[in-house]
Amino acid sequence: MFNDNIIWTLEGPIKDGRRDALEALMHEMVEAVRPEPGTLNYEWTIDPDGQRLRVYERYRDADAAMAHLPTWSTFQDRFMDLVDVEQFVVYSELTDELKEQVGGLDPVYMTPVGGFAR
Repeated sequence: MFNDNIIWTLEGPIKDGRRDALEALMHEMVEAVRPEPGTLNYEWTIDPDGQRLRVYERYRDADAAMAHLPTWSTFQDRFMDLVDVEQFVVYSELTDELKEQVGGLDPVYMTPVGGFAR
């Protein structure tokens, strides 16, 4: 494995008229994720026209990513009511168990080939 960190992004348009509800949900989700010791990055961004969301997530390792998934499942239905997820990109090598868990998001897997992380 190139790097133990698990990195992925989730991206898609915010459903019409739902940005305020999304921002309220974001605050709930960020506070729920903050105590997870293996979550290194959990960053939400919206494009300049306010129509598209991208979430960047980085976990210490596969165990930390697995530990995050119960939190995600708590919010998943509400989140999916607010965002049309078009792309879930994985930038790390995942365990088979983790691949199975995120498979419903139809991931695009990028192959790590070089670089470094600190």
